[in-house]
Amino acid sequence: MNDNYLPLAYLNAWEYCPRRFYLEYQLGEMEDNEHIIIGRYLHENINEEGTSQEGDTLIHRQQWVWSDRLKVSGIIDAVEERDNQLIPLEYKKGKMAQHLNDHFQLCAAALCLEERTGRDIPFGEIFYHGNRRRQQVKFTPQLRQMTEQAIIAAQQTTVGKIPVPIDNPKKCHACSLIKICLPFEVKQLMRQGV
Repeated sequence: MNDNYLPLAYLNAWEYCPRRFYLEYQLGEMEDNEHIIIGRYLHENINEEGTSQEGDTLIHRQQWVWSDRLKVSGIIDAVEERDNQLIPLEYKKGKMAQHLNDHFQLCAAALCLEERTGRDIPFGEIFYHGNRRRQQVKFTPQLRQMTEQAIIAAQQTTVGKIPVPIDNPKKCHACSLIKICLPFEVKQLMRQGV
């Protein structure tokens, strides 16, 4: 496997904001905020590798997956095996909603698992700590296609210039890189033609 494979977590960052992705992945910029710290704390209990049995479910934690076809790799929080079905599982800090960035990350992990195992994976699940509930994500042909397109776009973003800030103040205010990105200041300068 090649070190130039796109990490699955960065695919999540790309869908959240291409500029954030570029700052983190290409330039190595990292900054903690309350969302990052809480997420890291919540992952402490699930970041131990190993396999365990809970009822009729076999749980493989911290599974390394990759796709030579898509040139992506990463660690998925868990893969559950029940009723002869593999179910990728990610744990997220926030509340359940239609977070496309989370769906892309999960779907990409499933595509990696399918390539590695030769088995069909029709859905995965995301546990949202904010609701303490699981959301099932069906890997429809549309989601698979959008995920593959996002992978290609993210890989192309790494060779270009820094993307412009997105037009989503809510995402910008929640972003740990707001003080590095300076989205509002950059947009103001762009409006002034600087």
